[in-house]
Amino acid sequence: MKIAAAYDNGKIFQHFGETKYFKVYETDNGTVTGAEIVSAGDASHAALVDFLSALGADALICGGMGEKAYRLLEEAGIKVYGGVQGDADRAVNDLLADRLIFNPLVYVGHKCGCPR
Repeated sequence: MKIAAAYDNGKIFQHFGETKYFKVYETDNGTVTGAEIVSAGDASHAALVDFLSALGADALICGGMGEKAYRLLEEAGIKVYGGVQGDADRAVNDLLADRLIFNPLVYVGHKCGCPR
C-alpha cells in the first residue's frame, strides 16, 4: 500500500488544498519499507487529487479539506484519513497499526473560503 501524508516540516499539513509537499510511504505487510518527500508544485485542490493518483497513492493522511476534494479523492479510490494532527511518521505507523485517530467526515464545517 502507498500512503501519502500532507506534509510540512515533519508534521501533517492542515489544509489539503494548499499542500505543497507530501511524504509518500511505501508499505508492505504493515511495515514502512520506504518513504520520500515529493513536491506538488503549484497544484491545488482538485489538481492535487490528480497528483496523488499519478503517484499511485492508496490512502491520504491530512488535516482538513473541503467536501469536493474529499469526494474527488473517494472517486479516485484514495481512502482519506482526515482531521489528523502531529507527526507524519507517527500517523502512518498508527494507521498501519489500526490505531490512527481521524475524522471520517473531515470536510464537515470546512470554511476556509477556498474554491471547492
